[in-house]
Amino acid sequence: MDELKKLIEDSNKAFADYKTAVEARLKAIDDKSYAPADLEEKVAKLSADYVAAEKKVDDAMKQIEIMERAIALAGAPQGGDNRPKPIYASLGDQLLDVARASNPDASASTRVEAIGRLSSVRAASGASEGVPSEGGYLVQQDFGGLLSTNAIATGVLSAMCFHIPISANANGFRANMLDETSRANGSRYGGIQVYHAAEAATVTATKTKFRPVAMELHKLFGLMYATDELLQDATALTALVNRWFPMEFGFKLDDVILNGSGAGQGLGVLNSGALVEVSKRTGQKADTVIFGNIIDIDTQLADASDSSAFWIANREVKPDLAEMSLAVGTGGVPVYLPANGAAGRPSQELYGRKIVTMEQASAKGDVGDIMLFDPNEYIMIDKGGIQSAVSIHVQFIYDEQTFRWTYRYNGMPLRNKPLTPYKGSLKRSPFVAIAARA
Repeated sequence: MDELKKLIEDSNKAFADYKTAVEARLKAIDDKSYAPADLEEKVAKLSADYVAAEKKVDDAMKQIEIMERAIALAGAPQGGDNRPKPIYASLGDQLLDVARASNPDASASTRVEAIGRLSSVRAASGASEGVPSEGGYLVQQDFGGLLSTNAIATGVLSAMCFHIPISANANGFRANMLDETSRANGSRYGGIQVYHAAEAATVTATKTKFRPVAMELHKLFGLMYATDELLQDATALTALVNRWFPMEFGFKLDDVILNGSGAGQGLGVLNSGALVEVSKRTGQKADTVIFGNIIDIDTQLADASDSSAFWIANREVKPDLAEMSLAVGTGGVPVYLPANGAAGRPSQELYGRKIVTMEQASAKGDVGDIMLFDPNEYIMIDKGGIQSAVSIHVQFIYDEQTFRWTYRYNGMPLRNKPLTPYKGSLKRSPFVAIAARA
């Protein structure tokens, strides 16, 4: 907006100067101070000044029209026949404009047109501090939303976790959560308690205990180098970005959910205080998973997670699973049922629960090579979707442009400690794994 105001001020000053020059020259002509030979030269100079002043006004008016169109798009109804048409037909089309706007070798008119369209996207999608000369532009709102949705959807775990969007004026998530570490009377749900009471009798009041939770947004970066040949094909560029970038963002989000350190990134369940590690069985060989481990993990799963938890495992664990069985008399029944196996199930199952194999699961023999995981007990926040910027300088000598994508998010388990059960001594949790078997 400041740039637009300055452009208008410059155009007004140019016309004011032009008016002064015209009046002075008309007076000079009236006073016959110009020789006939000089008159043609002065008229030509006057005409050139007029053209320059007119161009400044035209530029200002174009910018005003762009701003008005952006404001109209931002304020138009979002449904029905009045829905505004998107500025770009595809993500590739917009990325080509980003490249044009940032290319100093492009013609002035090409750059102005590209900047105008990109500026409309910035205004329609919300406030932005992107600087056109540095190539900082928001992805068109529907494309950005699609990228963000696909990034979460392509992840195995991120698509199922408990998501909270962060509003425009916030930079994180803060809340008081019930501090529940035990299911004993007086401790459930942070201390909420009810009693049986006789008629006209009173009961002891209870005070609920809360645990403050603060989650600041972290930033996930993605980089893509695009050759000039690729930048000439909007369809190919759209396909590449829409497929591979969401998949990589989804992979990283899943990795954070399991393995995040909590320092500059989300906190993963394997590094959280909520994780329960069951001991290996006596005499168990190194780097193995046996049926006794599966029984122990299932035993220490929180009761509230019984209907929603599933198994996560490294694929290298599958040979051990395939050989497991539950002895029944002189025979036995399989514990692990592969997809489309004997039971004709559409997904592989272990001990009656779905099992998902993931690259991000720990190596065989380490904590997290197989575990029970309840996605409802992991919270994720994000803000603003995926945003982009471009640089023509990073890979200049390779004739490539660099696209940068950022995604602001955070994640952590809802609980920070395992639960002591109402009856019994074994700790329970929504996240249970086997201790290392070195």
